[in-house]
Amino acid sequence: MSVGSVGDEVRADQAGPQQSLGTAAARNLATHNRNHKGPWGPVHGVMIHHTVTKGTANTVRICRDGHAALPGPLCHGVIAKDGRVHLVGYGRANHAGLGDDEVLRAVIAEHRLPPDDEATTDGNRHFYGFECENLGDGKDPWPKVQLDAIAKVSAALCRAHGWTHRSVIGHLEWQPGKVDPRGFTMASMRERISERLRERP
Repeated sequence: MSVGSVGDEVRADQAGPQQSLGTAAARNLATHNRNHKGPWGPVHGVMIHHTVTKGTANTVRICRDGHAALPGPLCHGVIAKDGRVHLVGYGRANHAGLGDDEVLRAVIAEHRLPPDDEATTDGNRHFYGFECENLGDGKDPWPKVQLDAIAKVSAALCRAHGWTHRSVIGHLEWQPGKVDPRGFTMASMRERISERLRERP
């Protein structure tokens, strides 16, 4: 997929004026990645995270630039509270880490996910990552517009790759000990994505 493909696919996926979705691209998007640290691809799915941050500008900056312990980009896109998608990286990004190879095989086969009980497989290579602005404390609300944006972005990428909703997972389903995204279930999100995929783009 091209550098602008995430935004292009999302814009092309809109079915009407009430389903529009804003996107913004960070500077140097085409070359901002961690490709020098390992391979990128083949890509098999989309991984959803929460940020444990507050404030969109701060969240986008952290996800683009990273921090001393973990250089950016920390994902491919940030989904803000207002539903706007900020593209911050293209290629390999520091978001998934090591996870369960059986989960990866289930994603590729689009089967029901097994429990994640080991961390042996490079997820940064195989997943698009979206960090969603939320404190991750189970109390910070998830606005409907934000949840809709997560579903729209995921569905757009699934359409582009010929995937079903089963190719979208949460970080907590990939790596033991992770809890994100917290505040909604991935089963409910996959149902949203499935419904969107059944709609005519």
